[in-house]
Amino acid sequence: MNEIKPPKKPLFYYYGIILLVILLANAFIFPAIYDYSVKEVDYGTFLRMVQEGKIKQVEIQNNVIVFTPVDTTEAKMFKTGAIEDPKLVDRLYEANVAFARIVPKETSPILSFFLTWILPFLIFLALGQWLMKKMGGRMGGGNVLSFGKSNAKVYVEAQSGITFVDVAGQDEAKEALQEIVDFLHNPKKYSEIGANIPKGALLVGPPGTGKTLLAKAVAGESKVPFFSISGSEFVEMFVGMGAARVRDLFKQAQEKAPCIVFIDEIDAIGKSRNSGGIAGGNDEREQTLNQLLTEMDGFDADKGVVILAASNRPETLDKALLRPGRFDRRVPVELPDLAGREAILKVHAKKVKMAGDIDFHVIARATSGASGADLANIVNEAALRAVKMGRSQVTQNDLEECVEIVIAGYQRKNVLISMKDKLTIAYHEVGHALVAAKQSHSAPVHKITIIPRTSGALGYTMQVDEQETVLMSKEQALDKITTFMGGRAAEEIIFNRITSGASNDIEQATKIARAMVTRFGMSETFDMMALETVNNPYLGGDTSMLVSAGTASKVDDEVLQIIRSCHQEAIRILEENKEKLHEITKYLMEKETISGEEFMGILQREPSAAE
Repeated sequence: MNEIKPPKKPLFYYYGIILLVILLANAFIFPAIYDYSVKEVDYGTFLRMVQEGKIKQVEIQNNVIVFTPVDTTEAKMFKTGAIEDPKLVDRLYEANVAFARIVPKETSPILSFFLTWILPFLIFLALGQWLMKKMGGRMGGGNVLSFGKSNAKVYVEAQSGITFVDVAGQDEAKEALQEIVDFLHNPKKYSEIGANIPKGALLVGPPGTGKTLLAKAVAGESKVPFFSISGSEFVEMFVGMGAARVRDLFKQAQEKAPCIVFIDEIDAIGKSRNSGGIAGGNDEREQTLNQLLTEMDGFDADKGVVILAASNRPETLDKALLRPGRFDRRVPVELPDLAGREAILKVHAKKVKMAGDIDFHVIARATSGASGADLANIVNEAALRAVKMGRSQVTQNDLEECVEIVIAGYQRKNVLISMKDKLTIAYHEVGHALVAAKQSHSAPVHKITIIPRTSGALGYTMQVDEQETVLMSKEQALDKITTFMGGRAAEEIIFNRITSGASNDIEQATKIARAMVTRFGMSETFDMMALETVNNPYLGGDTSMLVSAGTASKVDDEVLQIIRSCHQEAIRILEENKEKLHEITKYLMEKETISGEEFMGILQREPSAAE
């Protein structure tokens, strides 16, 4: 889509004009002023120069006499005060000096008033307007005096416009929005049967899933103008500006109908109005929301104005905004599944030179939980790595390495780690892998490395599920916790001591164990009782407890019991496979990084072969 922008001259344009004026003045005006210097002398010196014949021309004014000397080496002009001298004319005549009396012209009172009062006022007014415009541009765009103008960016159809072909991995969302596209193409088909097209559709989902891209794709498919504005742009410097900008936005939209209006991050102005906050907490935001509600009720969707909005926090939006007749539809834009991730990788790979043997399915399996933006970043990082390595194409190894870069950061090969700590890290990571491999509900080990990463990880064990899973059983949850406990258990068995290397493992295991008790109903003590709720599911999933302090203490005991049980299970598995623990760790110390196939090859090897 091509954006239509009002002609706006850059700041360098004004600086260039000022510089040009200074250069011209320096070249023509200032030299003339400086070169035409005037030297002041007393009246006696003037008379002496007249008698000696050193004066060429004299101009007699009311209060001053200006004269030009014959020799201009000292100064081009002289001046002296006018004194009552009746014989001055005779002296000048006798000395053969050209002279004249200059009578100053009287200035018009009107012109004098204009030059003294009106012109300075106009200059200061123009300068003030220019400064206000620049200040307004730095504080959010536009002139600060244009209170009611919206900052919406307008896009129109172009050959390079975005369509549904450019959006992958969101088939359900595209299907839900296809009806809006069909209406904008064939409105009569719906009006004849008496159907009303939805006035608005709310796109909800985690960051980076393509909500804004979907909105632009709807406009590209519909071939209609597309207004794009962020919710935070409505409320700015002055009270009442937000409501005025909402009115102006809808006025522009109705003038350009059929069109699409897209409000990104609508929760900035659409948060629920409740009485729980401080009185008068944010009247400006509420006025903006009230005006938005009024405008959505006031326009007719049959004219072809469709409102799209996006939010990461739909649970905070006002109920009046979500009722039928306003945002009639809620379109989830979730994280892509396995097929969706593979499709997204292929879309972004079209812009990059790829080797012919790329297996996107392998990369998609390794990026479970990644958003479309994450996958785009992986492809771009792979292209950068290929250039860094001196290749003209992106290889499979580039993509796999960049998956790890996104997950754990870049390698830190030059960091100095003592042999003692390095051995501890190796046993720790092999402990994770060995516990995972000996359980029936764990994902296969894909890679083990003890090369430190910029994320702070001193090493990690990467597991990749063979199939996409959407549910987690109690057995899988327990196996995950047990796998997390494997690193600490290996340290205890081999070195009879513990280190800080298991801090992240403990954090992840505790989260799963607590969720089993409070949200998943996997506790025999609390059965299917809801003990906590998830806040902001698309932004981190913070939780809040729903129970009393006494019950919360019992929850902590139950979580501790699960973690202890899994810890003991991890110790049992490693004690039974201690020889393999030593053998795999020795191999990892030599290689620093081993694949899942190498790990399973050593694990499944018979003891006689190892000897």
